[in-house]
Amino acid sequence: MKVYNFSAGPAMLPEEVMKIAQEEFCNYRGTGCGIMEISHRGKEFTEVIERAESNIRELMNISDDYAVCFIQGGASMQFAMVPMNLLPAGATADYADSGVWASSAIKEAKKFGNINVCGSSKETNYDRIPEIRHWKPTPNAAYLHITSNNTIYGTQYHGFPESGSTPMIADMSSDIMSRVINVNDFGLIYAGAQKNLGPSGVVLVIIRKDLAARTPENIPTMLKYGTYIEHKSLYNTPPTFGIYMLALVTDWIKRLGGLNVIEEINNSKSEVLYELLDRSSFYRNPVQPDSRSKMNIVFRLPSEELEDKFVKEAAKLGMTGLKGHRSVGGIRASIYNAMPLAGVEALIDFMNDFESRNS
Repeated sequence: MKVYNFSAGPAMLPEEVMKIAQEEFCNYRGTGCGIMEISHRGKEFTEVIERAESNIRELMNISDDYAVCFIQGGASMQFAMVPMNLLPAGATADYADSGVWASSAIKEAKKFGNINVCGSSKETNYDRIPEIRHWKPTPNAAYLHITSNNTIYGTQYHGFPESGSTPMIADMSSDIMSRVINVNDFGLIYAGAQKNLGPSGVVLVIIRKDLAARTPENIPTMLKYGTYIEHKSLYNTPPTFGIYMLALVTDWIKRLGGLNVIEEINNSKSEVLYELLDRSSFYRNPVQPDSRSKMNIVFRLPSEELEDKFVKEAAKLGMTGLKGHRSVGGIRASIYNAMPLAGVEALIDFMNDFESRNS
């Protein structure tokens, strides 16, 4: 039975990539060793990490003004690293609150300095992206932090704020490389790999090099962006397997035709699911239409009992990971880059059948 993993993360990886990793797992390119057993300073891994960076730069059109870094600790560690490095004493940073992870970033940042929540959709249970025209930014803020896609609530920015001279920082953990963006609009982008890029254990950080000069001298070495820039992410032993998988995934994206093609596919997948939700009186999507995520599609059924039944029956048919986040309940279909259209079509067929049997 074909299994489609709709989990929000760690999420499914492209089948083609998994097969390559399987073939090379015990004998990477004739070395007789797996990639996890090879020195991170040897020529084999040097080729891997350089290929990963080159792919990322090509796919996202990243200039030499930016460094590409591979860091451990998950996106949650970036909640602390960003203010530690980029929030000078006495300055204020702006944060937009669009959900749990944005709120977690705010909570962490408050440990290091002054934080202004410039916009929030908390009052409407995070059913939308905070309306940018109502934001109250700080004059000369150190930076503006946003969360580009909100996995729990199924919301996403479809247009980014204009931050002017204020560097914009974006947590793109759940929609990195799902669409074309202009990296030059951002001062720093970070993303945990385990949704669109690879397995958990590595975070991609894209940072404008001049921002790293802000870092105070007393910040621990391993928490300085400058350390990763200066040592090309090899100051210590990096998460070699995660970087290897990221290289394979970005190879795959290139073979598909790049982010323009990926974006078209993701648009098609999300559109057919939202079309079903909009015409159904059985399923309900709680998100405002102009804020709907193309990565995480959330919906409710008439009762929690039916939702439990839905999840169990779908799993028996090979569609797993559909249970909504424990904090909000409901159903969540995460359709990241690796989810094929066939998986979405299988889910739609099941949803139509389930509705006919239970409405």
